[in-house]
Amino acid sequence: MPKIKKIKYIFVVGGVMSGVGKGIAAASIGRILKSRGFEVTALKIDPYVNVDAGTMNPTEHGEVFVLDDGAECDQDMGNYERFLDCDLSKDNYMTTGSVYLSVINKERNLEYEGKCVEVVPHIPLEVISRINKAALKNKAEIAITEIGGTVGEYQNVLFLETIRMLKLKNPNDVLTVLLSYLPILSDASEMKTKPTQYAVRTLNSAGIQPDIVIARSAIPLDKKRKNKIAFNCGISEQDVISAPDVKNIYEVPVNFERDNLSRNILEKLKLKSKSSDLKKWKQLAKMVGAAEKRVKIGIVGKYFGSGGFILTDSYISVIEAVKHAAYYFKIKPEIVWLDAEVYEKNPKKLKELSDFGGIIIPGGFGSRGIEGKISAIKYLRSKKIPFLGICYGMQLAVVEFSRSIAGLKKANTTEVDSQTPFPVIDILSEQKKHLENKNYGATMRLGAYPAVIKKGTIAYTAYKLPLISERHRHRYEVNPEYIEQLAKKGLVFSGFSSDKRLMEIIELSKEKHPFFVASQFHPEFKSRPFKPHPLFREFIKAAIQNK
Repeated sequence: MPKIKKIKYIFVVGGVMSGVGKGIAAASIGRILKSRGFEVTALKIDPYVNVDAGTMNPTEHGEVFVLDDGAECDQDMGNYERFLDCDLSKDNYMTTGSVYLSVINKERNLEYEGKCVEVVPHIPLEVISRINKAALKNKAEIAITEIGGTVGEYQNVLFLETIRMLKLKNPNDVLTVLLSYLPILSDASEMKTKPTQYAVRTLNSAGIQPDIVIARSAIPLDKKRKNKIAFNCGISEQDVISAPDVKNIYEVPVNFERDNLSRNILEKLKLKSKSSDLKKWKQLAKMVGAAEKRVKIGIVGKYFGSGGFILTDSYISVIEAVKHAAYYFKIKPEIVWLDAEVYEKNPKKLKELSDFGGIIIPGGFGSRGIEGKISAIKYLRSKKIPFLGICYGMQLAVVEFSRSIAGLKKANTTEVDSQTPFPVIDILSEQKKHLENKNYGATMRLGAYPAVIKKGTIAYTAYKLPLISERHRHRYEVNPEYIEQLAKKGLVFSGFSSDKRLMEIIELSKEKHPFFVASQFHPEFKSRPFKPHPLFREFIKAAIQNK
């Protein structure tokens, strides 16, 4: 392992309410510390017994984010990569299930040398070991670890114990940040601090005193509330950080610095302060706030409905990739959610797609809503509306082209119709053996794979590279038996594996359509605020030109 300076640890924990932005807060803390010249890495602890995020329902948990090494993890890992502009690995993500599994495997392999293995201290020690491993691998001086969920949840007890044990051993190297929401009741005129006070007392009962409280709220925190939180929570007023709602998450690091958060952190960790450089982030926030031009983008999906609510976390990386590309052109995206099932029930609704600059059909699984998506793709193709398909979106674009253009009327993916006479999307032969043995994990194509880009295509115009690397999360592929037939009918395979067996990108030529492109991989996973993904950039460019 490479030698680095002594590791400093920052833990970000939640109050009594989840979903208020711990991931963004952790990523923003990383950003402001990195802007001061420190090497930083970020980790996420998910308190679920699942070994990874691969089996979690996107509607309940949000999107499954995939890393270069194939790790399926929480969406906050995407926030870390985007804010820190880095590529993380499986070492930066853990769940309760993975930690317990590791300890059990070590015990079975006699790595504890016959000792009695106990929940405490061995589970917290395993967590600490993993944090250190990630820090060393990333040559980080500061390791920021977000603990998912809330402080009062039973499943987080051992992770709080991790903080206590580490703080006891390294009192000057561990800092705890509590992110707590301050509600404003509709019939009241003030923010309520009691939930935050309760959260602090819960932490206290676990042997932890928060060093900093980040107060999330609809509006900026006033001095009276700062003073009240400081007094009742046993911290100084300067350690109460205001975190009001923002129109753009990339404003958060700038807001944190208005309250001198990075300076406070460095003082508490006894690190020598360096000058801060958030110029690019300030410029981005200013540009977004001032942008008047808009582009209207529709996303046709199925994972955002929950009762009467729209859960956009299912496609959070797609949303951010759209924003990055729009910001590149100094405009704001207007994103509208479109339910694929509506187009199955009422095909006349397809006309609304003409109101958009462009349409995205993202990844997904299963049969629900797919005929609606196929109908939407047909409409977009025939009406020459910019279209970007991702993963399942590409597969369904192949199905639609096969049916409408190639004359394969009952073409389908075998994921939906195992008896289709034209399986244009199918499991490859070597994968079928794994399925027969119920070895489902081995059938998934996960992580980064290279792809060759064909010159003279839209894809090549976007990348300007003959060879790329992109992240995947899928099982089905374009059936090699139909590639030649589809190509003869005008479907352009502009990206493919080096052996030309796996199709990575499809498109229609510029002569036939201004922008009809789809990828088997997930380009959204590699998009960054100041480096929009090439395919999203070209898609947004076409959408702007369309309107």
